[in-house]
Amino acid sequence: MQDGKIEIQLEPELMKGVYANVTNIGHSREEFLIDFLFIQQQPAPFGKLVSRVIIHPSHAKRLMMALQDNIRKYEEQHGVIETGSQPPPNRTLQ
Repeated sequence: MQDGKIEIQLEPELMKGVYANVTNIGHSREEFLIDFLFIQQQPAPFGKLVSRVIIHPSHAKRLMMALQDNIRKYEEQHGVIETGSQPPPNRTLQ
């Protein structure tokens, strides 16, 4: 590590990213568990876990603060983000 910079290697498969339209968050004393899901309603209801991230509570708090800051900047540039209808809470993964 030179000058405080870290080289990050990105696997081509991960660089593509995944689409998630539902997030489920849980926690224990030691960690936060964040599941990213893709739920489709048509032609038949179907759900798939596309990614799971497990982080320390202090990282979760920093993530929340970073998201709040980025949402504020986004809305200053592009306008207020409408949240629309919320999905039902506590979806169960199959």
